[in-house]
Amino acid sequence: MTNAVPSEKTDRKKRVLVVDDDRGLNRVLVEMFRENDIDADGVADGEAAVRRVSAEKFHLVLLDIGLPRMNGFDVLKKIRTLKSAPRVIVMTSDDTPATVLNAVKEQAYRYVSKPSPPKAIIEIAKDVLAAKRDPLPIEIVSSKPDWIELLVPCQLESADRIQSFLAPFESSLSKNVRESVGQAFRELLMNAIEWGGGLDPKRKVRIACIRARRMLLYRIQDPGPGFTPDNLPHAAISNDPDNPFAHAEIRA
Repeated sequence: MTNAVPSEKTDRKKRVLVVDDDRGLNRVLVEMFRENDIDADGVADGEAAVRRVSAEKFHLVLLDIGLPRMNGFDVLKKIRTLKSAPRVIVMTSDDTPATVLNAVKEQAYRYVSKPSPPKAIIEIAKDVLAAKRDPLPIEIVSSKPDWIELLVPCQLESADRIQSFLAPFESSLSKNVRESVGQAFRELLMNAIEWGGGLDPKRKVRIACIRARRMLLYRIQDPGPGFTPDNLPHAAISNDPDNPFAHAEIRA
């Protein structure tokens, strides 16, 4: 008698647990994951989620906060005590600063505001599943409603995570302005992580988000030595007139 050996495809297949008491959304997400060759299942309350995650191997949990029988944050705390904890995407329509920062504090991997299109949620989940390493914790320096300040490890994965957590603070802006602000913030943060922090996870970028009645201000402070326009070999400004794409070679 020979023991069956799982195929490489089966062995490497990702498993996702959807935890949401909105049975319609739960069912749709589970089916969409399966259509994308991701093994998915769903439960509708917090206690059931804890039982499943404690007994089975999941790579990712999509976790609603407003759950019956056990609050989503209580579920997240219990998940974090497991030896091999799955990554968690928090989903909630409560985008108040206290809720968002609680997600950061409890080390959720990403934050999704509800309602969001199921297709968008699936794409975010696929990005999280594809991340090659687990991130270091994000530290909270200030958690005032109008002044959020965080210390972020210099990992490329941190950019998407931070943007998802800070997005609710831009919700009062128009869609076009919100997209422009998000794009600019991401570019500045990526520069801070890559060039200022040298992609060293032990180094931190300090991010402040200040909200006033008619102003949204971001301050990004990286741990690098700074730079001058004369010392930017990776920027187009440093190109020789006869070699307009020299900076692209340096970036590569």
